[in-house]
Amino acid sequence: MIGKAKYSKDRGFSMDNQKLAKQLMKKSKTARYERMGKLGSLAMLLLIMVIVIGIIVFVTSKGLTMFFSDHISFKDFLTGTLWNPGTKTPSGHPAVGALPMIVGSFLVTILAALISTPFAIGTAVYMTEISPKRGAKILQPVTELLVGIPSVVYGFIGLSLVVPFVRNTLGGSGFGILSGTFVLFVMILPTIVSMTVDSLKSVPTFYHQASLALGATQWQTIWKVVLRAATPGILTAIVFGMARAFGEALAVQMVIGNASLMPHNLISPASTLTSVLTAGMGNTVMGSLQNDALWSLALVLLLMSLFFSLLVHFIGRRGSFKK
Repeated sequence: MIGKAKYSKDRGFSMDNQKLAKQLMKKSKTARYERMGKLGSLAMLLLIMVIVIGIIVFVTSKGLTMFFSDHISFKDFLTGTLWNPGTKTPSGHPAVGALPMIVGSFLVTILAALISTPFAIGTAVYMTEISPKRGAKILQPVTELLVGIPSVVYGFIGLSLVVPFVRNTLGGSGFGILSGTFVLFVMILPTIVSMTVDSLKSVPTFYHQASLALGATQWQTIWKVVLRAATPGILTAIVFGMARAFGEALAVQMVIGNASLMPHNLISPASTLTSVLTAGMGNTVMGSLQNDALWSLALVLLLMSLFFSLLVHFIGRRGSFKK
């Protein structure tokens, strides 16, 4: 029991009560653990920030070396169509034109997103609105299985099935933008499906109830209410899928043909930023023009990844439900 403090004008509180006051003011174990948890979380956050900033600074410094040390103009790099570092164009400039790879990356990314989006939305609507129990029982394990398949397996399947199919159906060698599109379509489909399902599930229930109460059918409710309310989340899912498609390297490299040429059609061999990086990074010498040119391609790839991230953040802020 806590006794009354003995106080005098000369000595103040007695020693026993001073010890008791210190014990009462001492922080408990729970408070210390809570403080340690906050400090640990802050340290992890700072570590992640340092790693991200370090990667951005490192890639940026290496990617700009070609422009400042090797005196290559940004215009020649971004608009040139001849890629063969170490040689020169007919005009006498180094052949470091990255336009064919940039065009190839955007083509396979946009086409894969265009093909996969209808399939993903249809699958997500079936899983959440039409038949939630059967959809969760059948389609959800399939989606999870597609996510877990390694990229090299997708590449081998594309090399064994997609490339011969394109060659026998449309002619040519079978390697090209179209083959890369088909492979990426399957690869990004589970990402878009899973995020679209989450977006559809986040639509408030009273939206359905209000629409049905006004006499709308189930399909009218899905088309006019649910999909429109979930549009920001669906757009975010599509952007995430495009970001994965844009950064995919191994599977695309195995089926696209790896020809650093401007693609004239969908069945001609082409290349992407990632395929050129994967094929060339181990065959160059640090400090050479060839190596600096590859780092410049990596910088373009990093900037596009940052663009996709900012786009997702913008869509998320504009599309949040207002309560």
